[in-house]
Amino acid sequence: MPPLPGVLTRAWLGVASLSGYARILEAQSGSAGVILRLARVRPQRPDPFQPLKSNDITPEFLDRAIRAIRRWNYDIIPIGEIVDRAGATRTAKRFVCLTFDGGSRDLMAHGYPVLARHAAPFTVYVPTGFVDGVGEAWWLALEQVIARHGRISLMMDHDERRFTVESIADKLELYDYLSGWLRALPPDELSATIGDLCKRYGVGLAALSREFAMNWDDVARLAADPLVTIGTATVHGSMLASLNSTDAAREMKMGRAVAEAALQRSLPHLAYPFGEQGTCGQRETLLAGEAGFATAVTLIPGTILRSGTFDSLRLPRIAWDGRIASLRVLRAMLAGLK
Repeated sequence: MPPLPGVLTRAWLGVASLSGYARILEAQSGSAGVILRLARVRPQRPDPFQPLKSNDITPEFLDRAIRAIRRWNYDIIPIGEIVDRAGATRTAKRFVCLTFDGGSRDLMAHGYPVLARHAAPFTVYVPTGFVDGVGEAWWLALEQVIARHGRISLMMDHDERRFTVESIADKLELYDYLSGWLRALPPDELSATIGDLCKRYGVGLAALSREFAMNWDDVARLAADPLVTIGTATVHGSMLASLNSTDAAREMKMGRAVAEAALQRSLPHLAYPFGEQGTCGQRETLLAGEAGFATAVTLIPGTILRSGTFDSLRLPRIAWDGRIASLRVLRAMLAGLK
């Protein structure tokens, strides 16, 4: 989970936007545009313990953001136009590409109506195992376990570990620690560990996962909209760096093959799960190329440069932190400020 920018950072971004410095930097940087990464769209919740709040954006802020992006004279474009737009002349309008990770069902309920009302193109990356109903939303199960209990024990590296979490701060710290450890596990170990944890604490992992994810009817509905691009995010959404090359390649290829068979169309766009620096390297880029993908997006921050020297299989994205509801900060981040 990315850290929330501090007060001084947010203030700096706001001042940069107001002062015009963001526009100056944007012009000097040679940026053609940005790919913006979003995840869940749902109403604001009152729960005090929300370790995944950075992944949330409210429908109201999504509406405001789309209006503002167009008011700032950006084009909103689909992922398939990135390469051509980056090669356009310096006088061409800058662009924003809206992408949504995870394939969550609340995108259909709360995000799609907003996007459709604005006729805004967007891309959704789906891990096909979740759409098939066999994926395990371990991060949501972990959230429920920690939210409901003050004492938690689990097997970690063959040892029984026990944790006491009395405050919200304790719970957030433990969630951050355990989620980082879990996501680096090989898929079989991750499944066994979260399955054991859910049995200990009465969390229905299968039902929770099905409730979270789109089904194929949802995906087909989106795919029928010419403004929507369906991309894939492997089968299980596993961190590819935790897999050997054979298994990582299989995850990429099978995720695409399953979705293409279901939708009867080519789907050449990939999102690397957990695609931060250090989890998405040269090996993953090579595997994506061998699998025939046209584009692949990371979670490495940056803008798309107009020089055209970027790697289309290692595209940077700006991950929007849903705990921030400031259009001034968004404007500065679109210019490439951090």
